[in-house]
Amino acid sequence: MGKEKEGFCVVGVLVLFLFLGSSVTSDDRQKRWRKAMVSGETMASSMLINRVPSSIVLPLHGNVYPNGYYNVTLNIGQPSKPYFLDVDTGSDLTWLQCDAPCVQCLEAPHPYYRPSNNLVACTDPICQSLQSNGDHRCENPGQCDYEVAYADGGSSFGVLVRDTFNLNFTSEKRHSPLLALGCGYDQFPGGSHHPIDGVLGLGKGKSSIVSQLSSLGLVRNVIGHCLSGHGGGFLFFGDDLYDPSRVAWTPMSPDVKHYSPGLAELSFDGKTTGFKNLLTTFDSGASYTYLNSQAYQGLISLLKKELSGKPLKEALNDRTLPLCWKGRKPFKSIRDVKKYFKTFALSFKNERKSKTELEFPPEAYLIISSKGNACLGILNGTEVGLNDLNVIGDISMQDRVVIYDNEKERIGWAPGNCNRLPKSKSFIIRSE
Repeated sequence: MGKEKEGFCVVGVLVLFLFLGSSVTSDDRQKRWRKAMVSGETMASSMLINRVPSSIVLPLHGNVYPNGYYNVTLNIGQPSKPYFLDVDTGSDLTWLQCDAPCVQCLEAPHPYYRPSNNLVACTDPICQSLQSNGDHRCENPGQCDYEVAYADGGSSFGVLVRDTFNLNFTSEKRHSPLLALGCGYDQFPGGSHHPIDGVLGLGKGKSSIVSQLSSLGLVRNVIGHCLSGHGGGFLFFGDDLYDPSRVAWTPMSPDVKHYSPGLAELSFDGKTTGFKNLLTTFDSGASYTYLNSQAYQGLISLLKKELSGKPLKEALNDRTLPLCWKGRKPFKSIRDVKKYFKTFALSFKNERKSKTELEFPPEAYLIISSKGNACLGILNGTEVGLNDLNVIGDISMQDRVVIYDNEKERIGWAPGNCNRLPKSKSFIIRSE
């Protein structure tokens, strides 16, 4: 859920609305799917954190193109069964398609999850944290009803339960904590739907799996991922897999409920563009990167000016993405075309008026389509309902370690060795 699809109807980004209540009608849900509200709540460090044993590393599968998503396999329940979950740092709640029984469930890689009888009460703090407007009603105190809606029109409706998650730690220990998740018995497919068992929500709120693990003292509240440009990669929870001195850090904005480094300034080929104060967020649930309409049009103009006189022409018959270019012969990889494109960057202010810069080389904003054309993976966010929000998606996070440190409220990135699972701190970050 929350992923884009090929073509011009590229709308799946970010969870935009999450609410609770057992009396929600289908008409109400249809209206609320289109509301651009975000939810989440920062989880404080656990008092038990001094007994954190180590970290968790999970292999990722998928790619930006042609799949358009990355997923992870988690073993859940008693007895334990595997499920494929989309990795989404733009939402908090983890949920599975659930035979409770199903009212409407969609195609899935595995048999639907059969829930435990361990219901989460409406008065539970995790249930309360999901209420975005502070108006927490308990019409059925014995259970916590939820609905999560995505920007592509998809949604999941269900009830929160607790069940065991079977997890292997880097300390070679195995733990099976009891964690809250959504039993989704009524799904509505979005425009970018693909077969999934559910979604792994990794946002800042209390319902996030990592926030729950942290509250139990099992890992520190730190999430990281390394998405390989060749497909796959890895996801990790905890802070003992990297050397923080080799990471470029910028503070998380306290005013934004998603993982946001705050306001950015856009530069192109090392020169300022005049586009400033761009509210930005990182979201692994978005395949591509989105700029607001003004910044997007400005970037397009700069790219086209730079390509003037180069042996590239717009490929008007390629509908993979809104803007594609063709050469004299089909391109096989980004290496064939990168010499024609410049690097641009977003820079973020730090506390001491210094700036941290995130560069976008051609590999971070181009794909090669099935027709052998170079297509721009930067899209107009205003057109898909993001208003002025700018989203850094998977395409721009490839071959980097991206770290969301909820303990120190900062976001960091560094060149990453994403093609193999990490074995040491020295391995995870690539030397340049």
